[in-house]
Amino acid sequence: MASLALPGSFLDVNKTCHGRYAARNSIIMCNVAEPLMFSKENGRPGMPFQVNGDTSFTNLLNANQLRRFPVAHGQNDTRLRIFSGTANPALSQEIASNMGLELGKIMIKRFADGEIYVQLQESVRGCDVYLVQPTCPPANENLMELLIMIDACRRASAKNITAVVPYFGYARADRKTQGRESIAAKLVANLITEAGADRVLACDLHSGQSMGYFDIPVDHVPGQPVILDYLASKTICSDDLVVVSPDVGGVARARAFAKKLSDAPLAIVDKRRHGHNVAEVMNLIGDVRGKVAVMVDDMIDTAGTIAKGAALLHQEGAREVYACTTHAVFSPPAIERLSSGLFQEVIITNTIPVAEQNYFPQLTILSVANLLGETIWRVHDDCAGGFEPYSSLGID
Repeated sequence: MASLALPGSFLDVNKTCHGRYAARNSIIMCNVAEPLMFSKENGRPGMPFQVNGDTSFTNLLNANQLRRFPVAHGQNDTRLRIFSGTANPALSQEIASNMGLELGKIMIKRFADGEIYVQLQESVRGCDVYLVQPTCPPANENLMELLIMIDACRRASAKNITAVVPYFGYARADRKTQGRESIAAKLVANLITEAGADRVLACDLHSGQSMGYFDIPVDHVPGQPVILDYLASKTICSDDLVVVSPDVGGVARARAFAKKLSDAPLAIVDKRRHGHNVAEVMNLIGDVRGKVAVMVDDMIDTAGTIAKGAALLHQEGAREVYACTTHAVFSPPAIERLSSGLFQEVIITNTIPVAEQNYFPQLTILSVANLLGETIWRVHDDCAGGFEPYSSLGID
């Protein structure tokens, strides 16, 4: 007696926003009583099958008419797949572990001439696929790798492809400040879209308008909740706090941060930039004397802006200075500037991997894996971010 595999039904059992639900498109096994025969009515191939003692004849080509039987499976049997690029495998592994899943099997290698080869080592047909790959340095290598991963998933018939980009490179090139400049952020958005991505999940974009460069849905996840939770655990009197924006462009970000940090007062560093990666601090707007200053920015590149701002805060009488940022790009000479004694603590997240040789005593690295994992579950399960501590996720 042979066996026939029949497609199962869609399940809606224990369906929650935290990923505790049964699998979809389950497969059941039915005992086949006789070999393949042809219907006298329409000549289509079919076979009699027996389920729970009841034998009947059905056409194989009318599979949608078969009776469907739900079969519950574990969480690892769902149609959700997470794959990691080579940019930040540690973060990808942590995301998958927090979600109770295993990373998908994928082969990524470089040829002798530098070309990138990607092959999925498991089927993703009909799956909801999430590709975790920040476009951090080397930005061009990691971006090209992401595009090839997307293309591989599209050609493997994935149902939905979401590019999880914890750090979106080229985000600073979001407008023309001089004539004959490119807007590289729009170009990268077009590349990701044309490669076949159906959705982008990014963490702390440099500017909000970058979301408008995509013609596909973008879930913008701020890293502030992770940093705020850490600062709340420190024994700092709320009356002594002042939140500082290192430049005028970051005022909105700093104001939102200050509001969630016991509605702390706000100060602004007036900065005049004379060239790329070159900054000069002019003056300070606000009072920081005798206060614990918390400088907030979305990224630290060469640390020129935040280091000169910290020096100005000390000159103005700040008692301690903390630096808080989501993306630690840390281009030279950032480490020397940050470890020079200007900062009581430098608080970053792991959207970009930091090499061990770049660690210094004042550095604290927080993980966004739980935040991104929760977001992936909500996107996969079509839930909105409507309750604390994730009400600020902005997923509608």
